[in-house]
Parts: sequence; structure tokens; C-alpha cells
Amino acid sequence: MKIKRELIREIILSVVGIIITVVFLFPLLIIFFSSFKSEAEIFSQTTTLLPQTIDFSSYADQFKNGNILKSFFNSFIIAIFSTVLSLILSIPCAYGIARFKIPFKKSILLVFLMTQLLPTSLILTPLFIMFTKLKIINSYIGPIIATATISIPFTILIMRTIFIRMPKELEEAGKIDGCNPLQIFLKIFLPISKPGLITAASFSFIMAWNDLIFSMTFNNKENLRPMTAGIYHFITTYGTQWNRIMAYSVLLVLPVVIIFVLLQKYIVGGILEGSVKG
Repeated sequence: MKIKRELIREIILSVVGIIITVVFLFPLLIIFFSSFKSEAEIFSQTTTLLPQTIDFSSYADQFKNGNILKSFFNSFIIAIFSTVLSLILSIPCAYGIARFKIPFKKSILLVFLMTQLLPTSLILTPLFIMFTKLKIINSYIGPIIATATISIPFTILIMRTIFIRMPKELEEAGKIDGCNPLQIFLKIFLPISKPGLITAASFSFIMAWNDLIFSMTFNNKENLRPMTAGIYHFITTYGTQWNRIMAYSVLLVLPVVIIFVLLQKYIVGGILEGSVKG
């Protein structure tokens, strides 16, 4: 009887999980299938999920008439350097908070949590004034710094919990072998926190890749703007080219999907390690 109840429970949970997955994936499926429709089919009175005829012209136009390769390069440069900057600043900070006695530690963590709650638009004006004085407007540097400030608190909170969970014996073994605190951090703690590092790096990259507001604010030059800004090219005074917007959206999301597919094992492990209260 107990086995039967457990089986029914597993079946119910599986069905609920499938329903939730379909609900979340349905908008993405609409985008994907619509990208293969012609403009006439999208605006037809009969709405269908699957395209009646597969049309690749929307994808071909991205490379023929658009500036997608340059936009992809801009997004890649901003995301990569923002991720590197975020990791360089946040990981030592998380390690220090986790392993050393620091005054007002709880207050510092509270500040990090509060920064995650602030709307992005609140810091645009101060950053714009600061970047203007530093003369880094219309360059990659502004969006890189701005997007890094968004991912740094998240990375600190994730990595802090991972460092707290590591046993004290590892640190003592390093001291016995003659390692100083920096060597213990670099040679012992960093290598064994690989899942957490990959998780933090992945989310930092995605946050920077999805950025629009910082790049639009700090870059007035068209050739410096990322892929997220390219969607506006298909919205004109004569109408909206929905099939091209859908194709562009698929290409925009593709790098994020590839990251999750290739690194899902590490990402899930890092989230589980960083979700335990320390």
C-alpha cells in the first residue's frame, strides 16, 4: 500500500512538472516556430502554431541586410569582460566574508541583498554622470562596469555559502604544508569550488548578455551596441516585421541555451551548493 501511494505521488509530481515545463516553454516555442513563417502567414487570419511552409528568409536577412555579426561581437565582448571583472572582484570578497572574522559582516551581507532589490533605472543617472566625467561614454568600458555591478552581489552571496561549507581541516592542512592564506585560497579552495565558480560565471555572463538599458544609455554609437538593441531595427514607421524579430530573438537566445546545455551539470550543482544557508 505504501509503495502504491509513493508511485501515485511520483506520477502526480511528474505530471505537474510536465505541465509547468510546457507553460514556461510555450512562449519560446511560439518564437521558434514563428521565425520560420513568412510575413503573410504571421498576419493571416488563421493562427497556427506550426508554420505551413518553412521559410528561412528571416534568418538569411539577418546576415544579408543586418549588422548581426557586429552586434554579436559587441555583446560577446561586454559579457566576457563583465564576467571576468565580476569574478575577480566578488570571489575574493566572498572568501574573505566566509572564512575570516570581519566586523559588521551581517550588515555587509544585508547591503548586498539590498542592492539586488534596487531597480536598474535608479542607478542610471549617477553612473552616466560618473562615466561622463571619466570619459568612458561610447566605449565598451561603461557597459562592462555597469553590468558587473549587477552580478557582483549575486556572485558574492552564492560563493560565500560555498566557501562556508568547506571543512576547516582543508585550511589547517594547507597551513601544515606551509601555505599562506593567499596560497590556501588559490590552490585549495578555488579548485574544489568549481561548480560554484561555473554557476557564478554563467549567470554573470547571462546578465551581461541580456543587458539593454546600460548599453543604450552609455553608448550612442550604433556600432557599439549589443544584440539586444538590434530588435528595434525591425520596428519601423511602416510596421513591425514580426518574422524577422522572431528569427533575431532565436539567434539572441541561442548562446544562453548553449551555455545551459553544456554546463547544466555544473550549474545545478553550484546552485544546490550555494542554496544551503551558511
